[in-house]
Amino acid sequence: MPQVFHHSTNTLSKLSIFGGIFVLLAVVWAVAEINRSSYNTGAYVERQQPVQFSHKHHTGDDGIDCRYCHTSVEISSSAGMPATKTCMNCHTQIWSDSPYLEIVRTSWKEGKPIEWTRVHDLPDYVYFNHSIHVAKGVGCSSCHGRMDEMPAVYQAASLQMEWCLSCHREPERFLRPKSEIYNHAWNAPNHLSENTTEQQLADGRRLKAEYRVKNSPVLTSCSTCHR
Repeated sequence: MPQVFHHSTNTLSKLSIFGGIFVLLAVVWAVAEINRSSYNTGAYVERQQPVQFSHKHHTGDDGIDCRYCHTSVEISSSAGMPATKTCMNCHTQIWSDSPYLEIVRTSWKEGKPIEWTRVHDLPDYVYFNHSIHVAKGVGCSSCHGRMDEMPAVYQAASLQMEWCLSCHREPERFLRPKSEIYNHAWNAPNHLSENTTEQQLADGRRLKAEYRVKNSPVLTSCSTCHR
């Protein structure tokens, strides 16, 4: 009986199988990268606000403490947004005639809050409490980045579940002394790094015990964040 297929067909079939596998892996990789990209997460994209408010100027240059504006960060799930009165505490005295602050003055006169554009926006099915993180030694810059260097605020992390879990699995690598919670310039030695020393890890474990941070199985339970 004559041979129907040429011997080269065997090679082509093998190449097709392995090629299909490589294409499938490439597609999975591409989807994962797009999912983590700024295009999808919104990370590193500056948000334009109704008022040209610079955290770099107010926090970095003038040294205003985060809690002056975000008054409920230590006692509530929300850090809180400053009322217009908070702005006017200073700006009735300085830059009181600046055209950039006309929206602030109008808000103050009319009693209508400024509609700020939200930067860090978690899904509704995610529970996050600012006060518990602050109480357990997580600094502002650990999640929000160097706000004291941001003229316009942007999201400094993906805010995806894998990012949250990186801290919840090993909190000792991210904790800092409570005296440094609001110090944006503090270089956290325990943050994930190939050069992290045993002494630095030991300090992190000490803070974890001192602040009574629960172990990973509890912190990584679905119900911890999805309630």
